[in-house]
Amino acid sequence: MKTNLYIILLSFISLCCSNNRGEVDCQKKAMTVIATAYNSLAYQTSSNPNITAFGDRLKPGLQYIAVSRDLLDSGLVHNTKVKIEGFDSLFTVKDKMNRRYRKRIDIYMGNDVKKAKKWGKKKVHIQYCLSDADTISN
Repeated sequence: MKTNLYIILLSFISLCCSNNRGEVDCQKKAMTVIATAYNSLAYQTSSNPNITAFGDRLKPGLQYIAVSRDLLDSGLVHNTKVKIEGFDSLFTVKDKMNRRYRKRIDIYMGNDVKKAKKWGKKKVHIQYCLSDADTISN
C-alpha cells in the first residue's frame, strides 16, 4: 500500500514539474510607441517588397510588424512576440524600419492599402517579453 502511494506521489510530482520545463522565464516589458501600417508594395518598402530586412518572406494575412532600429536595443529583436493594444492576437517582429524612425512600429497589412491608410498613425501601448537569456546577453 505504501509503495503504491509512493509511486503515485512521485508520478504526481514528476507531472507537475514537467509542465514547467517548457516555460521560459521572462522579464515583461511595456512601452508606448507610434504605430503606422505598411503593405507589400515596392513604393512602400523596396524593389523586393515581399522580403523583410531580416530576410523573412511576407504574405498577406501574417501578423508581422517592423520596428524602428532603436527598439532593437530594447529587446524587440527578430521573432519577438508583441501584444499591441487594440488587437486580440500577437504580432511577430519580422522587419526593421528605416534608420530615420524612432520609437515606432509598422504593422504589416498585406496588400490592403485602404486598411493601412484607415489605420493611419496612432500611439499604442505594446507589451513583450524578454527571456532570461536575452537579458543576460544585453
